[in-house]
Amino acid sequence: MKVRSRKLLRVLLIAFIAFIFGVPICVCDTPSGNKTQKEIDQIRKLAEKGHIEQQIELAAAYVTGHGVPVNLVQAAHWYQKAAEAGDPDAENQIGYFCQHGIGVQVDPVRAFHWYQLASAAGSIQAKVNMGVSYLSGMGISANPSTARQLFLEAAQKGSGLSAAYLGDMYLLGIGGPRNLAEAENWFTRGVRMRDPVAAFGLASLLSEVPDHDHDFRRAAELLQLAATKGYVPAIHQLGLLLVNHPELADSPQEPVSLLQEASLAGSWKSSVLLGVLARDGSFTPPDLAEASYYFHLASLQGGEKARQILANDLASLARTLPPGEEAARSSQAAAWFQQHSVPLLFVVHENEQQRAFPLAAIDSSIPIQSGQ
Repeated sequence: MKVRSRKLLRVLLIAFIAFIFGVPICVCDTPSGNKTQKEIDQIRKLAEKGHIEQQIELAAAYVTGHGVPVNLVQAAHWYQKAAEAGDPDAENQIGYFCQHGIGVQVDPVRAFHWYQLASAAGSIQAKVNMGVSYLSGMGISANPSTARQLFLEAAQKGSGLSAAYLGDMYLLGIGGPRNLAEAENWFTRGVRMRDPVAAFGLASLLSEVPDHDHDFRRAAELLQLAATKGYVPAIHQLGLLLVNHPELADSPQEPVSLLQEASLAGSWKSSVLLGVLARDGSFTPPDLAEASYYFHLASLQGGEKARQILANDLASLARTLPPGEEAARSSQAAAWFQQHSVPLLFVVHENEQQRAFPLAAIDSSIPIQSGQ
């Protein structure tokens, strides 16, 4: 069975044109992440005395619920305290909170102000966020030329993600003519900086873009690089690539395993594909009950678009499955989704940056028009 990805440019647009701080990453809990009440009390005392490091640590605790109940209002309060004291990372973070109304009122103009301050203080991530703001016209008038310049400056200072954005602009013809050679050049630069989004972009050029030479083995290697860094679109795309090219898989189970990982992170397209594989008996024996589960899950994860795509499949399975089985699988999917309703773009292990800023991720909700 061949499963083709569709509307590639739209997929790439969603994957790339995004803020650094956005939809939460799944940060795997570690013992160091949990804090005792005594530790929280000590952190709070220092935070209240104006210690920036402890203000950021307390804000992160309120985001993750480590030692205190989750409270995004308090998280915003303490990030803003650190930002007002001049910490550039906190300025960038509270800018994101203002952008999306996390613990504060939505205010894209104020968000851009914080990004400006953070960028002026040396935050490369804030410079990238400014670039995306200019690209999307959020908080500032849209200006693709300025966005390109900011991405270029950030890339020159080591931002692989900015290199990926530049590749995306050339690929999609945003702010100038479409240029696949320049897109490949910038994606390649980002890959040299080990950026997962750049690796995803280059893999897409090598495997999906119709007017570019294809190299599926190299694309699989690039997607593996991005997947090991937890980039969920790459995990899905690698699973899809291996479904279509099983000779590239390390094991017969690898394609399904990758798609299951992406599905658990909220990828509705992975859930759809798992349902198709279960329905058709590809890679695993046919299992219509499992197909029903994944189709119901995808309908919840993907909303109206997914429901329209899957309506006929779900109706057919409801007629085929034994009485009560379809309802049971629907309930099973609903129960899982209730606990995991936020789609994740990164699934990574905790590190120092994520402990301080655990909302760091990419937000795919920003509408961009190409060809400007």
